[in-house]
Amino acid sequence: MKRRFLSLLLVLSLVGLFDATYLTWEHFNYTLPPCSTHWWVDCGKVLTSRYSQWWGMPLAMIGILHYALVFTLSISLFLKWRQKIGWWLKVQTSLGFLFSLYFVGLQLFVIQAICLYCMASALISLILFCTTLFIIGDTRAFFFWLLALLYQGTKKILFSFNPETIHNLTVQLGEKMGRLSFLTRVINKIFNPQYPKLSQKLVGLTFVTPIGLAAGFDYEARLTQSLSCLGFGFQSLGTITHEACVGNPQPRLGRLPQSKSLLVNKGFRNPGAKAVIKKLSPLSFRNPVGISLGQTNTTHLTSQSAVINDILSSFRLFEKSHVRHQYYELNISCPNIKSDFNFYEPKKLDLLLTQIDSLKLKKPVFVKMPISESDETILSLLTIIAQHSPAGVIIGNLQKDRFDPAVVASERRGLGPGNLSGKATFNRSNFLIALTYQKFHSRLIIIGCGGVFKPEDAYLKITLGASLIQMITGLVFQGPQVVAQINQGLSETLSKNKYENLSQIIGSKNNEYLKGHIKK
Repeated sequence: MKRRFLSLLLVLSLVGLFDATYLTWEHFNYTLPPCSTHWWVDCGKVLTSRYSQWWGMPLAMIGILHYALVFTLSISLFLKWRQKIGWWLKVQTSLGFLFSLYFVGLQLFVIQAICLYCMASALISLILFCTTLFIIGDTRAFFFWLLALLYQGTKKILFSFNPETIHNLTVQLGEKMGRLSFLTRVINKIFNPQYPKLSQKLVGLTFVTPIGLAAGFDYEARLTQSLSCLGFGFQSLGTITHEACVGNPQPRLGRLPQSKSLLVNKGFRNPGAKAVIKKLSPLSFRNPVGISLGQTNTTHLTSQSAVINDILSSFRLFEKSHVRHQYYELNISCPNIKSDFNFYEPKKLDLLLTQIDSLKLKKPVFVKMPISESDETILSLLTIIAQHSPAGVIIGNLQKDRFDPAVVASERRGLGPGNLSGKATFNRSNFLIALTYQKFHSRLIIIGCGGVFKPEDAYLKITLGASLIQMITGLVFQGPQVVAQINQGLSETLSKNKYENLSQIIGSKNNEYLKGHIKK
């Protein structure tokens, strides 16, 4: 079947090549091809217009190059099928189709005349495009690839603006999109097909995909109606505090493009628990939504007991509310707040969790862990957590170490306040996931967070012991299609290796990894 359609591509590309060559010959001989002048048909008007040339070169000559390349790629596939050549052919026929649309628009609306030879070329380009999409499978993956390519070009422009300004504009756009139910349904259809192998049921909740949005992006709770259509299986809001907080002084966000990292110094910027409850109470959610809670970022909390009471107050407000959230996160690990009080000592964490246990929360709690503390500290904190009610842990938060190997030296110099996300967290997060799984997998569910940019990153964290994955920075650097690409990649990897579901690979490489990373 493929060879038949490839034969069609060969024939059509030759016809298009002949058409473009003939028009080029006519151009350089200063003649016009025979053409009817009835109705809107006027080849002379089109071929002598200023739109028929590009820097003195007839557009038909570009057509020669296009059709010659399509013919060459098609014959290469005809002789031997290779996926990379197939994708290149998709790109080439897509470009031909898009340019044809542009030139047809020029003829109809600007020149107000049509050329039969040009319209024939447009028709050929359309058939080439449709045929290529049909014979070279996985159109969705190709579409995501094109979006990624477009985003990488757009990113250069976006990254020239203040990162917090771009973040705010992105959130505004996402919030408006969430109000357009038809649009979100269409996007959901494209970006979020069913992946039965990825679906999991954990702590009584169904996660249709394992990829979630980490707390720190939607800290004003504005994106609950839109992000699920991009492929997120769950999302965390916040971190939310009892009192409203404007966050730390600007700059609160910076970029390290070469290091694929963000410098984050938001300091729990959020509108406060009561405002978030008011916003969320009327809403329903397609996928599990969690509320990340932490201590109010202020110097007014002057004792450990005051900090604990502040956190407990937020839990009480959400427990009494009508918000339809499905889980909580307890954020004990933000390195960017003003308070000198933290819970990195086992006794202090034990006291906090004892108080949270007494609330008898109706929804599961996940504790968001630091990654910059020592292995011994992390294990001692995990031991305490395992003795209390939390269902699991999120590993982990921002990287304090600016000398992490992922940080490019030239970007390290002159950094302001804040700590690092993205690839600077990847290796440390992976090690702590593996260590936690080895010691506590029978007790704690692990959500892996840090440096996920592609399917292989998520797959590694899962095979080390994470049941779910969270991300933010990968979305910023790779584009909105990256979640769908990761879901598709994970599903294809499971199918390729004949796994029935995601749970079969959780922790599957844990022992092998730790053997190579734990010092003797």
